[in-house]
Amino acid sequence: MKETRLSIDIVSDTVCPWCVIGYRNLQQALRELAPEISADIRWRPFQLNPDIPPEGESLFEHIRKKYGSSEAESRAMRERITALGAESGFEFRFTDDFKTWNTFDTHRALLWAADQGRETALQEALFTAYFTQGENPGDPEVLVREAASAGLAADDLREVLSSDRYRAETVKALQEVQQLGITGVPNFIINQRYSISGGQPVAAFRDILTRLANEAA
Repeated sequence: MKETRLSIDIVSDTVCPWCVIGYRNLQQALRELAPEISADIRWRPFQLNPDIPPEGESLFEHIRKKYGSSEAESRAMRERITALGAESGFEFRFTDDFKTWNTFDTHRALLWAADQGRETALQEALFTAYFTQGENPGDPEVLVREAASAGLAADDLREVLSSDRYRAETVKALQEVQQLGITGVPNFIINQRYSISGGQPVAAFRDILTRLANEAA
């Protein structure tokens, strides 16, 4: 069978656990479908909580206010996310003092990394920094350190973050996603035509990618 190469835009926020789960399951589906089906992946920004102040906010208090979830409901959801993460090989470590953060600068950094073909490596590193290590993914020092771990020039990113570079581009990219009518993440846009929402299981991704590859053949 001739290889079919798909383009997949992942609309995501670094503080979205379902983005991690969905991405990991997509990657597993692609591994199972290789070499017949492969994909070029691009990340597009979304801010779940654009009004979060620089000092962050308790994740569980934020969820209570935003969704009206009880403590028991919140705990049950954390346990479900942790279990699904483990199934995909990712470790979530939620603690009582876990915070959510403003992610505007993470998206600036990711756009910078995209210009060097390393955005996926940086996104993966930031997911781990936040969900596994409990760090602020918008902290310049965290961003610079994780950029280095992703094979990028840390000093160059430090200069970007201390300036207004990529600020206008990030605002534009966020607006473009809003204009597509996307109100939640993750969202996977395949071949700029098909949209898949949520942290779908591996089997769902595998079936959808196979169908779309057959249509493109």
